Amino acid sequence: MRPLFLFIDVARWAMLGVGAAVYFTPAAALAQNNAAPASPQAVVNLQTTAQVDVVKDVLSIAMTSTREGADAATVQAGLKQAVDAALQEAKKVARPGLLDVQTGNFSLWPRYSKDGKVSGWFGSAELLLEGRDMAAIGQLVGRITTLVVGRVNSSISRELRDKTESELTNQAIARFRSKAADVTKQFGYVNHVVREVSVGANEPVFMVQDAKIRSQVAYSEAPLPIEAGKATVTVNVSGSIQMLK
Repeated sequence: MRPLFLFIDVARWAMLGVGAAVYFTPAAALAQNNAAPASPQAVVNLQTTAQVDVVKDVLSIAMTSTREGADAATVQAGLKQAVDAALQEAKKVARPGLLDVQTGNFSLWPRYSKDGKVSGWFGSAELLLEGRDMAAIGQLVGRITTLVVGRVNSSISRELRDKTESELTNQAIARFRSKAADVTKQFGYVNHVVREVSVGANEPVFMVQDAKIRSQVAYSEAPLPIEAGKATVTVNVSGSIQMLK
């Protein structure tokens, strides 16, 4: 359908004493009605954070042994013997979740001479100890005589992380709501609604390195000294609110 145009001659209407002219374009009016709506007004972006330092409750230690020799079978047998002896000692005190034991990397590599021929073999093997009973792990390490400490790491257990993040989430949301109410009041508005919100937790940041643990890598019958250190757990809440009159 063609648009309807209505035009009234100004001069003729002026003679009749009517000082007005009307120009009506339905098509233009329709285009104006279909225009994109204006962006919401009085929208504020907010962010709050809650964090806490927690003592790391899981200790992980990799005990290792290395061997080298002219024959691959001899090197492999030596590594196996060292790991088997350590496993027998570890299984005496193993407890699920408190002191878990498992074998780790077991590898052999050939050594080459200058002319490209195999001149010998080198190998390494690991026994992994992990758990929340750090004292028991430290004592076990002192009793294992066939392996030495290779790598040490301390972390936060899943249970402690979930519990801590849940508590921090409540705090961060409460701070977000309080901040939203304060900002609304300060801008002279009566109320507000939350437009969108995002809640997220950061990976724990380790604050203290395990220097004392790493310093003792040679065999000793004394229990391994343990200083797990702390980690910072953080929860962020971010979003936007629309203030209302």
